[in-house]
Amino acid sequence: MKAVRTLAAATLVAAAVWTPPCASAVTPPPVDENLLPTPAPPGPPQPTTRFGDCVTADPTASDTGGQPGQAAGQDLGAVWALTRGAGQTVAVIDTGVARHRRLPHLRAGGDYVSSGDGTADCDGHGTAVAAIIGAAPEPAGNGFTGIAPDVSILAIRQSSNKFRADNDLAGSGYGDVATLAAAVRTAADLGATVINISSVACLPADAALDDRALGAALAYAVDVKNVVVVTAAGNTDGPGQCPAGNPDASSDWADVAVVASPAWYDDYVLTVASVGPGGLASPFTLAGPWVDVAAPGEDVVSLAAAGDDTVRVSGTSYAAPTVSAVAALVRARFPQLSARQVMRRIEDTARHPGSGWNAEVGHGLVDALAAVSGGSSPHPMPLTAPLTVAPAAPVTDTGARDTALRVAGVCVALSVAVAAGARSRRRHEPVPGD
Repeated sequence: MKAVRTLAAATLVAAAVWTPPCASAVTPPPVDENLLPTPAPPGPPQPTTRFGDCVTADPTASDTGGQPGQAAGQDLGAVWALTRGAGQTVAVIDTGVARHRRLPHLRAGGDYVSSGDGTADCDGHGTAVAAIIGAAPEPAGNGFTGIAPDVSILAIRQSSNKFRADNDLAGSGYGDVATLAAAVRTAADLGATVINISSVACLPADAALDDRALGAALAYAVDVKNVVVVTAAGNTDGPGQCPAGNPDASSDWADVAVVASPAWYDDYVLTVASVGPGGLASPFTLAGPWVDVAAPGEDVVSLAAAGDDTVRVSGTSYAAPTVSAVAALVRARFPQLSARQVMRRIEDTARHPGSGWNAEVGHGLVDALAAVSGGSSPHPMPLTAPLTVAPAAPVTDTGARDTALRVAGVCVALSVAVAAGARSRRRHEPVPGD
């Protein structure tokens, strides 16, 4: 049997609170380019110490993993006949990515937790995320492979549950939205073409937090550096997760009870929800007006950070890397498309819900083959057959279903119409062939 392991996710601590100009609208703060983090070598803002044991290989695990493409819910042979993602760099901003023979194209991007280079992963979370994106196939091995096996992975450690600040002996983790903002800028400056963020700040809509530097960094990545940014939607069940859910029909900001960052910067990120067998929304996935697409996020097979074990994990943390991998495949197949056009293509070629966009799964289940098939324009492309995901025994990953930022929310003087306009701008940017 495959190893079933609970991966330890990072709990990111609160950042500075700011005073919003009003308390009338639940929308992200306006992007202020003056708050963009300055370029600097990665490093923790203060001294830190590891206080927990790092994950190790499981001696009871066998080398029998999932089949190629299982994470995408479809056979990837037809996709790989067109592209395997060569020439693309996906930055994994997470708990680090361990050096592994199945990740031969791993690059060090820096460490905001300790003095490393980003290629240590005490938690196991970032390695599992990276493997879903780009693990190399191994014919004589366990059968598992990443969705875009020819991409380069840029490892940036930005958070960990195994470290804390030296001046916070009661702390249970390290990393916050400030280091996340700095990591986004670093990833963009180091040449990432796609950024994966499986970290979410979930908080009540009436709370207050200054995450404006993160908004500025996302805008810089997308509009200045032409990077596709993918983020997890967030989870609602378990310690360290979102404090509550939103109504399934929360297509309007007025309905939002819980906000998620960076997901609520919807004009700059692709937010990914989780679905289970049959393509239905997972009970833990956070709904909201920022949800763009969905991907399998229950009982997903990936690699452990140590040894040759495979693990089964669940959560939107593991749905997001499927979409990051698809974004890399699209960029390799259609290098002329801008970051925004890639985002739109992924939305347009998703397997849409019968009722159209909804707050649980967005535009629907991501479809790798449809996204990389056809010409420049996604509109005439037929979708592939309906997604089928083989049922598996339920496995929970309460520690790592999402790397949670323990922070507070933001209220600003922006109308719902402004937020709706931002969504419309991204959805309607011209794509060659339109």
